[in-house]
Amino acid sequence: MGVHLFTGFPGLISSQLVRELFRKSYADHVYAIVLPTEIEKAQDESLRIMETFPGRKITIIEGDITLPQLGITQETLDEFMHKIEVAWHLAAIYDLAVPREIAWKVNVDGTKNVNEFVQLLPNLKRYMYFSTAYVAGKREGVILESELIRPVAFKNYYEETKFEAELLVEENKSFVPTTIIRPGIVRGNSLTGETKKFDGPYFFLNMIDKVKFMPYIPYVGRSNAVINVVPIDYVIEASAYISQEPDAVGKTLHLTDPHPHPVLEVYRMMVKQMTNKFPKGRLPLTLTKKFLQIKQVRKKLGVEKETLDYLTWKGYFDCSEAKKLLSKGKIKCPDFLETMPTMVKYYNKYKHKKEYHIEIK
Repeated sequence: MGVHLFTGFPGLISSQLVRELFRKSYADHVYAIVLPTEIEKAQDESLRIMETFPGRKITIIEGDITLPQLGITQETLDEFMHKIEVAWHLAAIYDLAVPREIAWKVNVDGTKNVNEFVQLLPNLKRYMYFSTAYVAGKREGVILESELIRPVAFKNYYEETKFEAELLVEENKSFVPTTIIRPGIVRGNSLTGETKKFDGPYFFLNMIDKVKFMPYIPYVGRSNAVINVVPIDYVIEASAYISQEPDAVGKTLHLTDPHPHPVLEVYRMMVKQMTNKFPKGRLPLTLTKKFLQIKQVRKKLGVEKETLDYLTWKGYFDCSEAKKLLSKGKIKCPDFLETMPTMVKYYNKYKHKKEYHIEIK
């Protein structure tokens, strides 16, 4: 068992990862670098985790990835820097509608600071960096794990800043043993449906829920694109396993669905699950985009306009490297359509709770 360091705690993925590391006895002590504004939330979450795993320890350190040395004093750093064996960098702004300046400060400058910080840890065995498969931007066709090619354009500032950040981590591979994780679009737990926020594919559920009073719900546009959605339990189990796998050092791995479903098939199943009827008719994509330019419409439907860009994007993530590594641990990605009923059931149970919904700008 080792000592791990986290940024991004108490976010959903980091909180679940800490649980998994304790469950699998990969870690017995976790240091979490937490923003001052998140301290209280982080303390509550760490107490919940430590109650579930007696004998395991979480130490919260106040810090900020946008500051040099993450805003941690040398005195505090000296207390724990020799203990850290695995560092996880998950802190980022994931919002598709984020303004460029804010995204750049956190995702790019913040990652530069974390890269420099992990170089200070003398006994570090692994640096686990969470990127996204969508650093591919508007590149189409097959996207390989071994590639980091600048696309002609990005769909949003989230993609652009994560691409720039990954370039920096790629350089950092020369200094520390690094693994880059690129998940697809992350949804809730495939077995329980549990999630902390309704974003990504949940925007479609928001929209269907708001218009289900209509006699029928139309398809949105025409597309033969696929959408790559992965459940959080797969991302967690796979990432924890990869952090202990020597063959993952120096690799970039797609934690994506090896068998993604067509966008229209996913939408069709969502409408069926939400209304017990299949969609009928078709609303042109151009018209939908025009509607979503209007702020009141976006807010009413609970949909970010940036979501539509993913409906027609024709990229396919090759995940051969990840599949090969994960097959040793018998870890597979659950099928999206098969596990969708659980997702919809959880959504319907909590859709009235404001804290699950993100603010639509």
